[in-house]
Amino acid sequence: MEETISLRELFQTLKKRLWLIVLITIIATTVSGVLSFFFLTPIYQNSTQILVNQEKSQQQFYNPAEVQTNLQLINTYNVIIKSPAILELVKDELKLDRSIEALTGQIQVNSEKDSQVVAITVQDEDPAMAAKIANTTANVFKTEIVKIMNVDNVSILSTADVPSEPNPVKPRPLLNMAIALVVGVMTGVGLAFLLEYLDNTIKSEQDVERLLELPVIGAITTIDQSAAGKRGQRPSVSMNRVKGESTHV
Repeated sequence: MEETISLRELFQTLKKRLWLIVLITIIATTVSGVLSFFFLTPIYQNSTQILVNQEKSQQQFYNPAEVQTNLQLINTYNVIIKSPAILELVKDELKLDRSIEALTGQIQVNSEKDSQVVAITVQDEDPAMAAKIANTTANVFKTEIVKIMNVDNVSILSTADVPSEPNPVKPRPLLNMAIALVVGVMTGVGLAFLLEYLDNTIKSEQDVERLLELPVIGAITTIDQSAAGKRGQRPSVSMNRVKGESTHV
């Protein structure tokens, strides 16, 4: 016989396990908040911009072909900026105690579509160091690209400055707690349905009809003999539905 679950049964399951869902949600949100506020190291971000464009005198006219060439070179420049040829010099100049691989992971190079501006973004635990790495990388690249590709079409558009009150880009405690809350609710709901699915005990006459496919034609009485035996009174009799438990007569 194919089993079907009504919407009412789903709500009853959630209501019965509501304490579990709330408990898991509170634990997940609390753990996420504690980790975000007290254990995760804040990471700061700073960036500088370079312009890929050949310097011209005022007498020269705008050359679309040269602009298109600069745009095509940007993809190559993005790779060169994060290459060991540049980052080794950055590491030596700043006397950084980290590997080239670690330094590469801190740097992101992005350029807008059809734009000659390239942004060098650096993330570090120290906001001042993030600005130094970004500015040094831009300056080293501007100097070395002349030797590497024999071109001089890079200029510094803006430098990275350290704000008076830097704000970390990660972790974001409120966002982490919101995500943990959603995950906690989903986990609690899933666990509630799993426990309900694994619970195969018979608790009501509806369970008997559903599992045994037999109609319930009567109920067994439960006699309370404890109080009546002490006072010599007639045992009280109460009607009780079948609940899958043994009945003492």
